[in-house]
Amino acid sequence: MVKQQLSEQFGYVFDEQLIESILEVGRLKQFKKDDIIIDIGQDMQSIPLLISGNIKVSREDHLGHELLLYVLEHGDTCAMSLTCCLSKAKSKIRAVADKNSSVMMIPLENMSKWFHTNESWRNFILESYQVRFNEMLETIDTLAFMKMDERLFKYLTDKVKLNASSTITITHQQISEDLNTSRVVISRLLKQLEDESKINIGRNKIEVLQF
Repeated sequence: MVKQQLSEQFGYVFDEQLIESILEVGRLKQFKKDDIIIDIGQDMQSIPLLISGNIKVSREDHLGHELLLYVLEHGDTCAMSLTCCLSKAKSKIRAVADKNSSVMMIPLENMSKWFHTNESWRNFILESYQVRFNEMLETIDTLAFMKMDERLFKYLTDKVKLNASSTITITHQQISEDLNTSRVVISRLLKQLEDESKINIGRNKIEVLQF
């Protein structure tokens, strides 16, 4: 079953030998929604390959305010954790399960070894860096050039695309934490979007009407 899942999610890039090696050394872990997978300041001994589910990756300032950097989908890995592993530094990000998730944890020594010995792994790592770098640039552009109501609507439409559903189960507080603003501001802007017929607000649910 695990081999089938690995092949379904990573077979397009990993060769058969690498998949067998992953099954041999990897540790499959299950996380429930809101479980912390990697925390800030944690020693990095392994990197995650996301088999199923979604993972939110965020940064935190000295006051404890979080900012969402990007969301990982099945078939992804976290470039920030790769960087910390290679430099043997403590984690600078927090990775939290956005829904129930299955993750294959790859030990640091194997990650480094495969980078030099397996072309499919090397290509996957380099492509992952590029994708995550582009997503962080998009986050910076959003912060620098978008007003909060625009950021909020983009956040909601991104959630719709990620979950393949126009209805999002989420609280105003959760949104405010992801966007690093107050719950009061989010509630006001959500009401504004509802008045513009862009969304419908329910109890801990938001239906996006335009995306």
